[in-house]
Order: sequence, then C-alpha cells, then structure tokens
Amino acid sequence: MISDAPVLRRSSEQADAPVSRAPSRLSRYARPLLGLALPLTLALGWELAVWLGWSNGRLVPPPSRVFATIVELARSGELTRHIAATLYRVGLGFVLGVVAGTLLGAIAGYWSLARRLLDPTIQALRAIPSIAWVPLFILWLGIFETSKIALIAVGVFFPVYLGVMGAILSVDRKIVEVGRIFRLSGPAMIRRILLPAVLPAYVVSLRVGLGLGWMFVVAAEFMGASEGLGYLLIDGQQLGKPAQIVAAIVIFAILGKLTDWLIEIATVPLLRWQDAFGRERGGA
Repeated sequence: MISDAPVLRRSSEQADAPVSRAPSRLSRYARPLLGLALPLTLALGWELAVWLGWSNGRLVPPPSRVFATIVELARSGELTRHIAATLYRVGLGFVLGVVAGTLLGAIAGYWSLARRLLDPTIQALRAIPSIAWVPLFILWLGIFETSKIALIAVGVFFPVYLGVMGAILSVDRKIVEVGRIFRLSGPAMIRRILLPAVLPAYVVSLRVGLGLGWMFVVAAEFMGASEGLGYLLIDGQQLGKPAQIVAAIVIFAILGKLTDWLIEIATVPLLRWQDAFGRERGGA
C-alpha cells in the first residue's frame, strides 16, 4: 500500500507558501513607508501648530502653504524648467567627477609611487571650501554652464577618489596572496580579486559623492544662474518669499533621495554575493 504522507506534505507546503510569502511582501512595501513616518509627522505637527495659532507661519510656512507654492510653480511651468536645469548640472558634474575620481583613486591605490606623488596634493585641495572655488572658476570659465558643472564635478571627485583609494588599500593581503599563488595576471587580479573587494566601499563613495554634488549645485547656481533650484532659493530670499525657499529645499531633498535610491537599486545586482549583516536584518 502506497502511503499518502508525501502527497499530504506537499499539499500542506503549497498551502502554506502564500502565507509565508505574504509577510515578506508586506515588509518590503512597509519599509519605504516607515521612512516617511518622521517627515510626515513633523509636517503634520507644524501644520497643526500654525492652525492652532501657536505660530503665525510667516518665516517658516506650514506644509499646506509650501505645497500650494509647489503647485503654483508647476502650473506655470517654472518648476519643470528649474528642476531640469539642476538635474542636468548635477548629472553631468556627477559623471565627470566619478570618472576622474575613479581613475585617480584606482591609480593611487594600486601604484604606491603615484600615491606618494598625487595624494598629498589632492588631500590639500580637498580641504578647500566649495565657496572658495567659485571666484576662481568664474575667472577661468565664466559664469555659464561650464563653471557650474566644473564646481559640481570637484565636489563629487574627492569622496569618490578617497573611497576608491581607501578600498584598494584595505583589501586583505591574504586574498591578494591567493591570487598570486594561482598566478593571476594584473588584469585578472583586478577583475577577480580587487574589484569585488572594492565594490561595497565604491558604492558608498558614489552615494557620498552624489550627496556632495547636490550640495555643490547650490553654490554653483549662485554664480549668475537664471534657472535652477538654487536660483529659486536666491529669488525667494530677494523677494521675501519663505514659502518658495522652503519649497526649493523640499524639492532638493526629494530629488536627492530619489537619485540616491537609483544608485542603490542599480548596484544591488553587483553586491548580491555579499553575506552582510544589513542584508540579513532586512536593511534598505
């Protein structure tokens, strides 16, 4: 007589499968919503404080007034124009800064002579404030797009350079020795040993560089810009429009988070091999 136990076991596992998958799906969608809890709570609290008369909301407008300003800018078409100009500058400056930072960081990390020649000068330049570059770039490149993109590229360059060089220098010597035992060539050593070891720190440096790129674009758009979110900030200050200033800041925050999220999503396939604590705990 054939036992029905395996059939019953398979049917019970199939019945339980959707139930076990449901919590994971729920947690996947609940995680981003949990990140919105703090800003939404602060926004609702400030809106309530203004509505109750605890503040007049003149210098720090309530979220409803900021939202109305954003809607008004969107209807007039100004918001799209300003966002497009800022995204173009940040995107191009980010690409240029990442390429330069990756190349020089890899050279300085892999070649000790280049590190002794390059690193002291680059570290000294890294300590220069962003605003200090503005008059020099205006003098060299004018007040048009070239100087703005160059300033953003400078802001992106330093964390990427430092992240790549530091990641290469921190690669475990024993892993490199294993590659030498197997007689890997230089390109094979880079592809199979150094690149996987450097990737996690490289992704972090890209995200830090992008954040600095968003900071530097404000300084860049102070240089005689006629469009962009930085121009909205200056225009709001000169015309006494605090709602416009806060609206520009909120849009900066949203765009910065979205672009950071895009980098995070794009690099997930490259880091699937990681057995990291954050992945185990369901980190973002």
